[in-house]
Amino acid sequence: MSSSPVIIDGVLVVQVENDSESFAAGLDARTGVNVWKLDRPKMANWTSPLVLKDRSGKPLVALQSGKGVVAVAPATGKTVWDFTDGASTIPSSTLSGEVLYVPSKGLTALQSDSSGDAPKQLWQSNQLRPATSSPLVLGGKIFTLNEAGVLTCGDTANGNRLWQLRLKGPFSATPVAAGSHLYVVNEKGLAQIVDTAKPEGEVTGEFNLGETILSTPSISNGAIYLRSDKHLWKLTKS
Repeated sequence: MSSSPVIIDGVLVVQVENDSESFAAGLDARTGVNVWKLDRPKMANWTSPLVLKDRSGKPLVALQSGKGVVAVAPATGKTVWDFTDGASTIPSSTLSGEVLYVPSKGLTALQSDSSGDAPKQLWQSNQLRPATSSPLVLGGKIFTLNEAGVLTCGDTANGNRLWQLRLKGPFSATPVAAGSHLYVVNEKGLAQIVDTAKPEGEVTGEFNLGETILSTPSISNGAIYLRSDKHLWKLTKS
């Protein structure tokens, strides 16, 4: 589908999940040889694996599907814990510190350092439900975009909604952050810059590439990279 792979401790973890043969696999990143393979729920799934840690600091890989989230050991594929309360199959979960924010029944915050049992649920908020874009954490706040193109800011401590800001959508890409600013790019190629330091959030700038953009931008060394249906763009101040 459109799941991105991750590499952890020399193992390349991929999710190949659809309505037919559905699986996740760990491959030796050096040779490509299969290390493990897991049967997964037979349903279309666009989410990406996510690296987190258990209580001892050892890495785990979280695999998200419509059934929920399962954390496996990257070396063996063995299940360490399983959150079975369901999850979205489009926006992926987001990790900040030891808290995993899962698009489940709106948005659910889980203590991700659990070992052996299902992680502890910290809070759940229907007001922070994301649509296609994955959640983003910035400075103690969590941001989501809903179907109507409304950017919602929530408190990471308790899930309370702090403010909302209507943007020009529709959106597929996930917002990215630099400093206190979010760069939110819609499907028509319009990027809106949101200053999250303002009390209610404020759009402080726009630039329009005029081409279809469905993928999430990347920020590195003072530049923002965007991929449209026609070009790869690099934008800098100079």
